[in-house]
Amino acid sequence: MRSIASRISVMSGEGALSVFARAKELESEGRSIIHLELGEPDFHPGASVIESAVKALSEGKDRYCAVAGVPELREEIASYLKRARNIDISPANIVVAPGCKAALFFAMMALLEPGDEVLYPDPGFPGYPSITLGLGAVPVPFELSPGNRFQPDLSEVADKITRRTRAVILNSPGNPTGTVYTDAVQRAMAELAVKHDLWVLSDEIYARIIYGREYLSMLRYPGMRERTLIIDGFSKSFAMTGWRLGYTVAPPDVVPGLAMMAINSYTCVAEFTQFAAIDALRDREGNTPKMLAEFTQRRDQFVRDLNGIPGFSCQAPEGAFYAWVDIRGTGTSAEEICQILLEDAGVAAIPGAAFGSSGKDFVRFSYASSVANLREAVERIAKVSSAWQRTLVNK
Repeated sequence: MRSIASRISVMSGEGALSVFARAKELESEGRSIIHLELGEPDFHPGASVIESAVKALSEGKDRYCAVAGVPELREEIASYLKRARNIDISPANIVVAPGCKAALFFAMMALLEPGDEVLYPDPGFPGYPSITLGLGAVPVPFELSPGNRFQPDLSEVADKITRRTRAVILNSPGNPTGTVYTDAVQRAMAELAVKHDLWVLSDEIYARIIYGREYLSMLRYPGMRERTLIIDGFSKSFAMTGWRLGYTVAPPDVVPGLAMMAINSYTCVAEFTQFAAIDALRDREGNTPKMLAEFTQRRDQFVRDLNGIPGFSCQAPEGAFYAWVDIRGTGTSAEEICQILLEDAGVAAIPGAAFGSSGKDFVRFSYASSVANLREAVERIAKVSSAWQRTLVNK
């Protein structure tokens, strides 16, 4: 029997989705499950965004449209990035895609040759090494360790750059750690990229979900304009996960390649959703600041409560909406912890190894859930924590 392409065998799925699938099975059996596994805001777009989508549909905006995105949206994205990140972008440098994953995939496809090496953060988004392998390139992790507050170790990054290194992926605020890279770290990473003539893929999907500080885009550093591709979208900051809207900001010489990827795959992004996205970016109702204020309250409460669980240790994240919990104090593996939480407590969370080998001693909880759910989750976790407390006593 004929086999499918070998590239599929080297790619990987996402731990969050497999946990979600098991959680849904338990729910179908009548179990009560608190879902803290998915990185999906429990909010919805504002009323004006929905109204804009309906209006666009009623006006017949449901046809093929510009491959790189409707001009009105590209212009609004450029204006938004100036307001939100203080970076000047030409609309001609923006390519709209059906979600950030698609934007990331096609950006990497446009940049990488088989055998090229790609530096990426570990722990980090599972798609980074998976897409790299699927394209025949070589993923090279650099560690985000708790001892360094999950900042990239610049000496490690420098040591791992070889003549085959083609690109470096950065993600700040980061999934799963919630780390916001410091100005000094980002400046040094930019200097390394210039010195070694590397592409920089800056995943800025959580840029608006940042606590008490200004966001610094990689595009603000010297030498970055000609080598940086920003990957961003509407899922996290605008609670539009199911709308599948993302975009890439790319140097002028890369844009035609991204357009070629679009022509040969998705053709264009749904026209009516693009017009709704314009309204989301303008955010006349202040939905994103309201969501951030709620996430701030949840973060403070949830991290404090988690640190009261025996064996748990959690640093307050600086961005995104994930609690990255060190479980070494439990004497139990992250996989066992997550199994106990799901099967016995009805709390769905992700073992850290799903985000790379450096995450093996951690569990990721999403606090994109209500305050009441988070409180109940901690109560359930506290009740089953006796399982690993007994393990500690027996040891």
